[in-house]
Amino acid sequence: MLNELSEAAFGLSTLSIFRGLLKDPVISALHGLTCSPSPENYAGFVSTLYKHTADLGGYILNAVLEDENAYMLRKAEDLPCDPFMEECVAHELEVFEKLCVLTPEKVMVAMGCEAWLPRWHAEPQHIAEVYADRLTRIHEHGYGIFAKYHTFIINDGALLPVKHPDAISVEELGGYQKERQAVIDNTLALVEGRPAANTLLYGDAGTGKSSTVKAVANQFRDRGLRLIELKKNQLHEIPHLVDQLSKNPLKFILFIDDLSFTKNDDDFAALKAILEGSVSARANNLAVYATSNRRHLIKESFSDRDGDEVHVNDTLEELISLSDRFGLTITFQKPQKKVYLEIVHDLALRYGIMMPLEQLDIQAEAFALKRGGRSARAAKQFIESLKAKEL
Repeated sequence: MLNELSEAAFGLSTLSIFRGLLKDPVISALHGLTCSPSPENYAGFVSTLYKHTADLGGYILNAVLEDENAYMLRKAEDLPCDPFMEECVAHELEVFEKLCVLTPEKVMVAMGCEAWLPRWHAEPQHIAEVYADRLTRIHEHGYGIFAKYHTFIINDGALLPVKHPDAISVEELGGYQKERQAVIDNTLALVEGRPAANTLLYGDAGTGKSSTVKAVANQFRDRGLRLIELKKNQLHEIPHLVDQLSKNPLKFILFIDDLSFTKNDDDFAALKAILEGSVSARANNLAVYATSNRRHLIKESFSDRDGDEVHVNDTLEELISLSDRFGLTITFQKPQKKVYLEIVHDLALRYGIMMPLEQLDIQAEAFALKRGGRSARAAKQFIESLKAKEL
């Protein structure tokens, strides 16, 4: 058994393609245990593993599939790999398969320990087979951080995953079927590699613009779509993002919520560049989706129409026509009474609200009046309040 542990230790120590996994806390603790089998290292490894799972093989398999390495990157870009690199990958995947069946009993025998110690599951995993399949479908699963998460934000210029994103689905949204279908169709074109338009969703607050984008992104996540949320003051990050993502096999939506600009806003140029499709600011695997309560994204005042600029009219036209640079513009208007009540009825059915329609309609109208008017958001809040009272 000691020889088996020594072989495992040597295999982990000589990792090259997957060397980054030695920084993984569980793999690192396992490496320490195989190099020096002791009760202290044993307990430290189990404690680290238990923070995630008790299934060693399953953990190793996921770690290997999510690892971003030189081999995976070359495969993602359809670049040839040297036979030595292929040989190295095959050997290291074999190392991981052997680690998956490293049982507590084997380690305890190597330590000469007969006392009770905590256990873990050590089931065989066909890592080489699964990894080969993952490579053939990399455009759906992605690699590295994109294989584990599907929603991201920008922080200090770096992509950070949203570990608990909004899980809303298209089925949960009421009303606006025509508007939502336009977003779905455009997103489907992006996912399938067909030309997709940068999209502006504008209209009254509470009509479900942001929820539509998130729900559609969730709908296509298993087909290789990822959502990156940017704040308006982060638009200067777009060129860097495009460079970073352009060769990625996945598809991306750059999502800007509640977008508007002031007259001399420095971020105007960054968005304008990608909307106009400049070579340095556009890639075929991404599209910009923005929501706004304003049809013209630039806030214009009467004072903007004065001044001594020679071409003042041209300047104003440049400012107020940014929205026209979106290839697709979808309007979400505040619903009339009939549409609003249809949304309420649909949500009531989904939430299992058992109330006579006449009574439901009266209360829904009263709720909307208190909330400043009818909207999809008001309808959802009303139904959720009813459900909360039932519970």
